[in-house]
Amino acid sequence: MKTKTRMMTSVAMFVALGILLPMVFHAVGLGKVFLPMHIPVFLSGILCGPVSGLVTGVVTPILSAVLTGMPALAPPVAQAMVFELGLYGLLSGVFAHRLNLSALVSLVLTMAAGRVVYGLLAAFALPVLGFKPVPVSYPITAALLASMPGVILQIVVVPVVVTLARRAVSKRAGGNGEK
Repeated sequence: MKTKTRMMTSVAMFVALGILLPMVFHAVGLGKVFLPMHIPVFLSGILCGPVSGLVTGVVTPILSAVLTGMPALAPPVAQAMVFELGLYGLLSGVFAHRLNLSALVSLVLTMAAGRVVYGLLAAFALPVLGFKPVPVSYPITAALLASMPGVILQIVVVPVVVTLARRAVSKRAGGNGEK
């Protein structure tokens, strides 16, 4: 029971952070470039596991869209982000918890896999929904280049936050703070 409550509390915190961070970044015109909603999703997966990451990734864009209008609920923006962030949360948790990879390796593998899946969805799912197809390579080329500042921010921030969080948990549990 205690573990479930802790996990739900963590997911709620990451969802709240996933709503607040984009508001701050968008207030100064940097939202799309820095991908701030992605950071709490990656953190949730890496720190709490694949189920928490998946839930955070699916709930965050929907709740943010309803509460703030970002991302737009008009298809396919928020809907695509549900799949993208859900996958990011799930995979980052699988890589970190099931395969015991480092935060950085988990993050990079998740980003690569997510881009491939995003490209496949954009190319094949959008036409089914009545939208113009996007080339499969777009998320790996033009979209990646446009969001490079966000990718760099994630590669720098996520492993540092994971290390600090794990150290804090270890200290609270009576350990020496190293892992």
